Amino acid sequence: MPLPVPASAPAPRPRRPRLGARLCYRLGALLVPNRLWRGVGRSLERHPSGYRALHRVEAGVKEAAFGCRDCGQCALPTTGYACPMTCPKELRNGPCGGVRADGGCEVFPEVRCVWLVGYERAAAAGAAAGFAPLLGPLDHRRVGESAWVNYWLERDGSPAPRRGALHAGAPR
Repeated sequence: MPLPVPASAPAPRPRRPRLGARLCYRLGALLVPNRLWRGVGRSLERHPSGYRALHRVEAGVKEAAFGCRDCGQCALPTTGYACPMTCPKELRNGPCGGVRADGGCEVFPEVRCVWLVGYERAAAAGAAAGFAPLLGPLDHRRVGESAWVNYWLERDGSPAPRRGALHAGAPR
């Protein structure tokens, strides 16, 4: 189990994803929990080396593409594939009250608020209906786990209605 991020770690910086939103929604649709993925998730949990290998790949890909902080409960499909954990305040339930009039982050004014970026990406991809700024609180016991496995095994805290809506607004 990885160690939690120390309190003295620098604040995350809002990050604009490197991949286009439409491509992200299409790739995300491939990972929607189904019988196959649940079987893969259960199998990986029985084989720790396979679990660790998948988690390394997942963490590397998502860090490079989205600035992933390895929270273990990925919200990307509901936030326009802009990671809310890159908000300096790590807010998972929408933008703070400090967003500047030009859309700049309160902490890093030269960078656009990650929540605005997420909404703009979702709207541009035709997926604004699936944008859900109200997410449940982060379960810190899941930090450092594979978000994909948690998603497939429905342990990521996503309420059932959100699961069905995850890709409802996604472009076809």
